[in-house]
Amino acid sequence: MSTFALSIEQMPNRFFNGQSSPLFSAEIASAVRAFHRRIPGYQATPLCSLDGLARKLGLGKILVKDESYRFGLNAFKVLGGSYAIGQSITRKLGIPLESFSFDNLNGHEPITFATATDGNHGRGVAWAAMKLGQQAVVYMPKGAAQERVDNIRRLGAECIVTDLNYDDAVRLACQQADENGWLMVQDTAWAGYTEIPTWIMQGYTTMADEAVEQMQAMGIERPTHTILQAGVGAMAGGVVGYLANRFGADRFTAITAEPHQANCIYRSGCSDDGSAINVPGDLDTMMVGLACGEPNPLGWEVLRNCCRHFLSVEDRTAALGMRIQASPMKGDQAIISGESGAIGVGMLYAIACHPDSESIMNSLGLDHHSVVLLFNTEGDTDPVNYQDVVWEGKYGIGSSQSQYS
Repeated sequence: MSTFALSIEQMPNRFFNGQSSPLFSAEIASAVRAFHRRIPGYQATPLCSLDGLARKLGLGKILVKDESYRFGLNAFKVLGGSYAIGQSITRKLGIPLESFSFDNLNGHEPITFATATDGNHGRGVAWAAMKLGQQAVVYMPKGAAQERVDNIRRLGAECIVTDLNYDDAVRLACQQADENGWLMVQDTAWAGYTEIPTWIMQGYTTMADEAVEQMQAMGIERPTHTILQAGVGAMAGGVVGYLANRFGADRFTAITAEPHQANCIYRSGCSDDGSAINVPGDLDTMMVGLACGEPNPLGWEVLRNCCRHFLSVEDRTAALGMRIQASPMKGDQAIISGESGAIGVGMLYAIACHPDSESIMNSLGLDHHSVVLLFNTEGDTDPVNYQDVVWEGKYGIGSSQSQYS
């Protein structure tokens, strides 16, 4: 392998105490997965073993949970949105979740669900609302890719592209929901708004529960490492919370990965007292699904307690991961991985090729015994950019980031 140095910032977690949250227990994950099983078209997404890549990087196993297959929506986010909407409707109608059906709720007053999104979460909310015969209004930050906008509108939702960054778009959606009597379905939390974000995070435990079942079918008890992309930290918190409850936080190494431009979890890990730190500004990263500047306090609590390392990387790391998975080692399965889905594979390869590779690998505890679990959280949700990266070399190793900004 050639040697090159992509920018990698690493912070060991000084606040780790291994205290798991009962909100993400195996029992809750089982109930959540039972809910998802009742959705027409449910099937477990593939867990791909990239054995050729693992050998090349000196690792035991690299396992990629490929969420690009989830309900035909090309991303994992529908898991959280659908579960939160199911919980909200059953509470409103006074029926048990176990009897909930995705048949249209004819005869009941329609509910309008509101959310802000970089694309995948809003598409999941719009899809669930459409399946239930309900309505959705989706707000997007400035610079939203037209394909992501069109995907939401094709599901019958109103989609409004703002001139705001993601976090301000969340505030606008919340304001509009309050003024219009809509139900806000957002994957971050704030004072007085924690129940729905908790349901969304619990919704994400389905993919972790599936992954563990699939690993154990391969004869692997548990991962030694998991690398989780962190936007607001909801997905990472839900998955780490589940794994910590299932195995114990001290029995695997959880690592978060973020782009430098929107690394609120990493910066929170660097804080003096473990408090959540916000990242202001435009959050201009090609990993638009991770372009979030304000940590979800529910997710941050889990990550602060149970994560071992916080990492921040440059955009070219994700582009590298996209190309590696599109053109894999002999015998490995090709994976269509979008910008936010590819950061884990890209980071592993960037570490292996770094001039300080041995030191970084040692600090993370990565070696030929390691079983690394990754989540490809999205496919080519922005097809134009995907082809620019994979076919035309956008954000290539030999290029500067500013060349494509």
